Amino acid sequence: LVLRLKFLNDTERLARVRPGDTVGALKRTYFPGQEQQVRLIYQGQLLRDDSQSLAGLHLGHLSVLHCHLSPPSAAPTAPGSPGPRSPAPAALGVGSLALPLFVLLLALLWYLQLQHRHVFTATATTCLAGLTLLVTFVAFAMYRR
Repeated sequence: LVLRLKFLNDTERLARVRPGDTVGALKRTYFPGQEQQVRLIYQGQLLRDDSQSLAGLHLGHLSVLHCHLSPPSAAPTAPGSPGPRSPAPAALGVGSLALPLFVLLLALLWYLQLQHRHVFTATATTCLAGLTLLVTFVAFAMYRR
């Protein structure tokens, strides 16, 4: 009996099995060392029982078994030993601080424009308004997600 093992990336592998083989034996043969990470799906049903025979599933020649390989899980820790560390907080990069710094700078410039109008020309005020609109659009685009 030949089965088609189809993966999520649309690649296929042919598996030669006997009808008396079990789902667990299929996993051990074609996914050695990954038996716990592989999930086999046939006709929309997850094959959970590793002791179930392939004949009991009524698989025909060139039947398709969909395969999902999940990433390996962390090794279990022994009792009394410290557990896995929690992930470190993400470092603040320049990119995450750029927009708040621009907003702060714009707020300072608008304050100065309102307090010291005689220093700002009409062209400078127009540029400040345009820059404010640009930063506003960028902020809404970034935080819209």
